[in-house]
Amino acid sequence: MPQMSQFLSALIASGTILIIILATDIGRRRITTMRMVRSVIAVAVVIAIFVESFPTKGNDISLQLVGVGTGVICGLIAGVLLPAYKDATSGELYTIGGIGYALVWIVLSGGRILFAYGAEHWFTMDLIKFSIDYKISGQDTYANAFVFMSLAMVLTRTAVLLAKMRKLKGQNTGSGQLPQQTVTGASV
Repeated sequence: MPQMSQFLSALIASGTILIIILATDIGRRRITTMRMVRSVIAVAVVIAIFVESFPTKGNDISLQLVGVGTGVICGLIAGVLLPAYKDATSGELYTIGGIGYALVWIVLSGGRILFAYGAEHWFTMDLIKFSIDYKISGQDTYANAFVFMSLAMVLTRTAVLLAKMRKLKGQNTGSGQLPQQTVTGASV
């Protein structure tokens, strides 16, 4: 079977993750374990399909760690843009994913796709020179950095949701009254 181009791989991987995240997080959504696990499973499947090797020569590991670090930072930003609250009548926990949250995911996914397209069509020779100069062994290293960035972003977003969920569940009304609607936004 012929190897898929870097652009097509990025398009499929980024598109899949983006669709799952937006489908599960945009709008008012109840926080459930399955909701959080679903997105982590999706990224794990993408890794299983698209990570063909784990390059470790030269600066390969450093570049892949940059992907992880970028994913953590972007996941924290996404988590802040996904406010959580406890419904006053049912006591259920919900998030409200809005345009800012969606834009973080769309911009990152689009950036990965654009980089992959550019690597094949616009700046191929510059990328080869950069890879030689900085001892990066090839396209698998770049692809892994982007896939690991996605995984780190999803895992970080999930950790932020778990922290918000724990904080909201820990709030006690104390007097047997219905809990007030409490929103947990920027603070975790």
